[in-house]
Amino acid sequence: MHAIRTLRSTRHFLPEPVSRTTIEDIIDTARWTGSARNRQPWRFIAVTTDALRNELSRLGHYAVHLAEAPLTLVLLSADNGFTDTEFDMGRICQSLCLAAHDHGLGSCVTTFHPSENVARVAALLDIQPGWLPHHAIAIGRRDPHRHRSPSAIPTGRLPGSALLTWK
Repeated sequence: MHAIRTLRSTRHFLPEPVSRTTIEDIIDTARWTGSARNRQPWRFIAVTTDALRNELSRLGHYAVHLAEAPLTLVLLSADNGFTDTEFDMGRICQSLCLAAHDHGLGSCVTTFHPSENVARVAALLDIQPGWLPHHAIAIGRRDPHRHRSPSAIPTGRLPGSALLTWK
């Protein structure tokens, strides 16, 4: 419960690489996430190359932090036509962020949009047909000296009483 309550998006990172072993452990942990009919409609590409991360950071309105993160994990979803694939991708995304948090790493999810940007990501990373790169996660050590920039996005959480109705 502590991990869920303390997980926050990180958009400013220290310039320290994330080890291959750590990322492989994060993937190994997250792969146990449930999925509809156990289809596991996900694959991942770890991007550490500065030039590629910089290019990815320009492919969504809120993707700029991908350039600063030492690692960008691109999430591929199966282009299978099932409506529950999107739900499964949300589940795996949360598991990946929690696993990174357990390793003491910060993370922040981004969406590549519009569809032209999704196509550009696919071309940049040479993604095989049948897989769609709609999302990515920036991963790295949080920079404790950089403060959050002002945001129009509300912070905090609604109380449980505002979310739950009993009948």
